[in-house]
Amino acid sequence: MEPRNHGDSGIMNDPRITAYALGELEGREREQFERELAQSAQMQEELATVTQLTESLGKLPGNQEELESVQRATLIARCKQNQQARQRHKKIVREIFRFTLGAAAAIVALPVGFLLILLALAQFGVFIPIGSFGPGPWANASYYPGQDERGTVDQMAHAQPERLVAQAELLAANGVVVSPASEMFTNMTITVTNICITDTFVSEEAQQAPSPRSDALIAGADPSSPRVMRQRALKPEIAQQAALQSKVEQVRDRSAEWNTEGYNAIKENAFLDAKQNPLSTFSIDVDTASYSNVRRFLREGATPPAGAIRTEELINYFTYNYPQPTDSAPFSVNLELATAPWDTKRELVRIGIKGKALPPSERVPANLVFLVDVSGSMDEANKLPLLQRSLRALVENLADNDRVAIVVYAGSSGLVLPSTPGTKKHDILAVLDNLSAGGSTHGSEGIKLAYETARKNFLKEGTNRVILCTDGDFNVGVTDQSELQKLIERERASGVFLSVLGFGTGNVKDSTMELLADKGNGNYAYIDSINEGRKVLVEQMGSTLFTIAKDVKIQVEFNPARVAGYRLIGYENRLLAKEDFNDDKKDAGEIGAGHTVTALYEIIPAGQKIPGDPSVDPLKYQKPEPVASDVPDSGELLTVKLRYKQPDGDKSQLIAVPLPAPEQVRAFDQASTDFRFAAAVAAFGMKLRGSPDAGTITWDEILKIARGALGDDPGSYRAEFLTLVESAKKLSPATSNKE
Repeated sequence: MEPRNHGDSGIMNDPRITAYALGELEGREREQFERELAQSAQMQEELATVTQLTESLGKLPGNQEELESVQRATLIARCKQNQQARQRHKKIVREIFRFTLGAAAAIVALPVGFLLILLALAQFGVFIPIGSFGPGPWANASYYPGQDERGTVDQMAHAQPERLVAQAELLAANGVVVSPASEMFTNMTITVTNICITDTFVSEEAQQAPSPRSDALIAGADPSSPRVMRQRALKPEIAQQAALQSKVEQVRDRSAEWNTEGYNAIKENAFLDAKQNPLSTFSIDVDTASYSNVRRFLREGATPPAGAIRTEELINYFTYNYPQPTDSAPFSVNLELATAPWDTKRELVRIGIKGKALPPSERVPANLVFLVDVSGSMDEANKLPLLQRSLRALVENLADNDRVAIVVYAGSSGLVLPSTPGTKKHDILAVLDNLSAGGSTHGSEGIKLAYETARKNFLKEGTNRVILCTDGDFNVGVTDQSELQKLIERERASGVFLSVLGFGTGNVKDSTMELLADKGNGNYAYIDSINEGRKVLVEQMGSTLFTIAKDVKIQVEFNPARVAGYRLIGYENRLLAKEDFNDDKKDAGEIGAGHTVTALYEIIPAGQKIPGDPSVDPLKYQKPEPVASDVPDSGELLTVKLRYKQPDGDKSQLIAVPLPAPEQVRAFDQASTDFRFAAAVAAFGMKLRGSPDAGTITWDEILKIARGALGDDPGSYRAEFLTLVESAKKLSPATSNKE
């Protein structure tokens, strides 16, 4: 199926792009669209633009949050009337078409019969575009009595009043609703393109007015004519891209004034001498918040702050095709080596871990407590409403033997839903949907109550987890990070783990939320859309909720006979002392069922100089260290060691996997698809941070690598990555000169 274009402008007019951006495509329709998206650069660019515009409009201050009750009722009534009229028209079309075809066949006058169809339909206010015939003339026709412009529309929006109302409320929340007069809500077509966002409301008194899609529709008309006047009355200020862009820029300027988002400073890992520092130790990381947060910035047309760019989280946002473990270990360890794409004189080592996937029959029951921030700061469309939709998706996919409780906190905390079995999803959803925001943020009291609720309903043979949903803006009670850390560390000893879901913009406390998830034996994700909510809580439900190994640490020993120096890409806030590796009291990261974890090391081969290596005077009391050629060569480049504990265990277990040194290092373009894609994401993160270690690699080269390594891309997440690289390229000051 070819993507649809709008006229000769090259602008796409495929309503699925808008529906996909809003998270409304499901099932086979979504899969088909994603297959087309992966093959079409134009669709990818269009999707990025649509998402940016819809999210930018969502931040307009002072917008109407929902339709007035009379508007809602009128809209539903009118929509149902249209639906009934449409059904009548369908029946008429079928009868006329059947009769005309019979008559035409009898007199062998098909052209005449065809004209009779069009004339007959016109009598009933039904118009069928010439190119719409497929399985039948009624299959793709649009039936809108009183609306004189026909075109491609979202048929489902008009077949389902509830969905039409939802779209109307979306417009209302985004400040795009044309008029508060209820009679204006009769028919509505929403089209989002990179030219404009248009909305059509046709009242009975305005049936002759065209929808305000373009001034070209009425070019040459009398400026004082009712048609032109009506078009101007129907929100003309959003009909042009320039006006919309100006509006977005104003919002962006205003938002910068009150932005209080908090990020920890990150000092990138430097190259270390393999002789002086043969061991590299760090805790694994399964967080993905940085990627979706970076995506949010880029879609808004802004470069993310350096502290928001955690390269390891960008890499680990994607899943990789590592083999399942074949022994009793909860995960497999996979190593690969090739030249680095940003410097062919250096090498890149990939460490890939694959957690054991749990089939549904082996999945243990879950005791979940939703800890929901309902403070005043959550009273925005991309916070509490998005939170509710995301948790709804999770609840709808729970098993009957799972349990859910809901704790809320604002000025005070309360248990609004006691632990309820999955057989009563309706009760859970009713409480979830009824939440509203207001008050200050007493987060610490909410955390205590959530843990108390989880302990009270503890499942010894199950998973027990608190899911904290917040923007991280703790301003009452315990607000100091160190005190919050101590609180979480005390609570995790009970066997209840903590996951954190971040929402919203403007006051996101990223550093706080990352810390809480880290110390709570859980993971941290940032939800910027309902698609991301489904990805984290439905598609990756096993890895998000069901831990198969905790306190997972990695220690890599480098062979100085083969390696002069190395640097770990990312994981700056996960580094451990070498002594911590064997210390079972030292906390580390967790791996969920089916989860993949990837780490990259950049290697400087033996004999090459380490950049930035300062000269040191010869030591007086020690003998000089042997040169690399004097070090016994085992024939191995390095050895990767991992320590982990069972989810309910206290004693760690050890895995060791060596990486043999090849006679000839494989060229980068000969590496596996997953290796190349992970390297492209790493280069993207380094270049976005302005890292000198990115070398001379360009945005176009990153795009080329990623585009050639999409591989099997369920969900089209890798294809979406291409749009982010394009956005970063446009923001780069060097783009116009060098790329």
